Amino acid sequence: MLSLPSPSSPQPQHARPGWLGMVMVVVAMALAGCAGLPKDVDRPVSTAWSTPADTPLGQLVAARRAAEGARHASGFALLSGPQAAYSSRLALVDAAQKTLDLQYYAIHADASSERLLLSVVAAAQRGVRVRVLLDDFHSTGRDAQVMRLAFVPNIEMRMFNPVTGARGSPVGRMLGLLGDFSRVQQRMHNKLFIADNAMAVTGGRNLGDAYFGNADSGNFVDLDVLAAGPIVRDLSRSFDSYWNNERAYPVQSLITQSELDHLRDSIRAADEGRRRRVAGQGGTTAPDRQPPPVDPGTSAAQRARIWNYEPMDLERTPFVWAAAAVLVDQPAKIPADGAGAGNGASPAPGATLPPPGPGAAGAATGTTNGPKAAAAALVSGLRTAPVASRAAASTAPPVAASPPAPSLAGTSPDNPRTGPEATEAQTDTVVDGLLQLMGQARRDLLIISPYFVPGPDMEAAFAAARARGVRVRVLTNSLASNDAPIAHAGYARHRPQLLAMGVELYEMHSELPGVLRGALGVSGSMGNHSAGVVGSQGGSRAMLHSKLLIVDGRLLAVGSMNLDMRSQRQNTEVALLIRSTELSRRATAQIETALKEAAWQVQATDQGLRWRAPEGSGLSDATTEPDASAPLRLMLQLLGPLAPDHLL
Repeated sequence: MLSLPSPSSPQPQHARPGWLGMVMVVVAMALAGCAGLPKDVDRPVSTAWSTPADTPLGQLVAARRAAEGARHASGFALLSGPQAAYSSRLALVDAAQKTLDLQYYAIHADASSERLLLSVVAAAQRGVRVRVLLDDFHSTGRDAQVMRLAFVPNIEMRMFNPVTGARGSPVGRMLGLLGDFSRVQQRMHNKLFIADNAMAVTGGRNLGDAYFGNADSGNFVDLDVLAAGPIVRDLSRSFDSYWNNERAYPVQSLITQSELDHLRDSIRAADEGRRRRVAGQGGTTAPDRQPPPVDPGTSAAQRARIWNYEPMDLERTPFVWAAAAVLVDQPAKIPADGAGAGNGASPAPGATLPPPGPGAAGAATGTTNGPKAAAAALVSGLRTAPVASRAAASTAPPVAASPPAPSLAGTSPDNPRTGPEATEAQTDTVVDGLLQLMGQARRDLLIISPYFVPGPDMEAAFAAARARGVRVRVLTNSLASNDAPIAHAGYARHRPQLLAMGVELYEMHSELPGVLRGALGVSGSMGNHSAGVVGSQGGSRAMLHSKLLIVDGRLLAVGSMNLDMRSQRQNTEVALLIRSTELSRRATAQIETALKEAAWQVQATDQGLRWRAPEGSGLSDATTEPDASAPLRLMLQLLGPLAPDHLL
């Protein structure tokens, strides 16, 4: 049985490559050389379960759709709180009979991930094939122990875009980034949790305490979507394109089990030293468990809270049935390492691949479909023939042969498809697809982006929308609620110009006492819990992490992307675009409540910027960054002008 250690610190750590961290890389480049990635890596090709309709989950989806007389084949449920988000994942693991596919930017070795991954191990032991694809940027120290999954029977684990160097500490890891700055700063930011190719969760959350309301010092406020039906096949095609890509390295090619054991033992020794120091200072020590080592910062209450969660009742979860499309960047957006290409670009002998989405099929047939085209097609409701037949697709390689930054856009039987006139490879990205959506707006744009650093084309899209009379509202982090404060510098530079355009700016209040409501918390009872944020501490820090776009109250995009230049140019992203007035209406009502009660509104006055306090908060308006300390504001002033937008 897999055991995962608890975090070395209760402070939430978001897996975002910070600009200051990148500066450390540049400095380190002058000190040492770079070891290359392994060569001639064996990557057996595997694909999603081909007949999801034959699984209990697939049959449940079909039965639900028939009982509700739904016109569309795919169903969706917004998971607007940590309780629903965690319970949905537990339910998918318990219900899976054939396959589980997990794709994440960060998996933290803490209480929340421990329970979830132990459930995944139990699924593997009962015969479920498990594939875990993890970005490699933060797999150091305690979090590196997550890689133990690779040594569990029936589980395969691959690391995307690996970072060379020691995994014992972040500083040592930085020394391993030398000589490949351009590639290493680009990360796989996608988040997928797929069961039997029939149901899936996607959105903004990584796996860890701070993403599920279980961190004592602060929690991320996030949003996911539970998807069911044919749209999941498109999410699986996306997963397969990354899994079988040359940038994905099996864990065994990067680290051995004995090396993980040695790292685990060193963590235990460090934990024991801290416990002894605490005891010597008159404090109390946490009980030692063998295994795993329990950090003194992890409370028994944290573990109890997460183990009290119950799986969501999928038979009773309310779905909204709607047309949808998957917008996803291709893996080739991140350059491959020339020394470690291996043999992953070719299928294994005898491998049979599923019919890919239009982006992948286009690589074999001369047509393709990027996020911009998919977004436009969903808006117009076009329905055209598939771009490739099953016979043609079955001979295609699992990924395109390295075109520069192309994009996939999945389709399902009730999704629109682009026509045959799209004859050139697309180079647009998920963020470009969202800009395409913004160009279709006629009345209202409602945006949530925790890291909001608009580039020139984003600013142009806002200006064009305002010129058409579109109301534009943006909710982002305040300086105090931002877990990556330097990213706030890029946003702050653009703030006066955005306000001058007429864009309405709201910044998250960092202290939200009690239950977080609406889109910033739990919108209702899910599973067997009552509404509320289990594990959310009354005065704990709240950090916005949701990524959402609503257009004219009828189109809803939820995914892993931010509206910033990093998401547009550097990281790979995935999003679900859903055409549903009902879902858009629900989300809009929740967000509008949050804008009033949980956010500062930034306004331009003759005396400078003013932050209007949230309604009912009892706070006074502010003329400087609210809630932020003087040193933090000083850091913003000193370092902000030096930080390039595309690295924030």
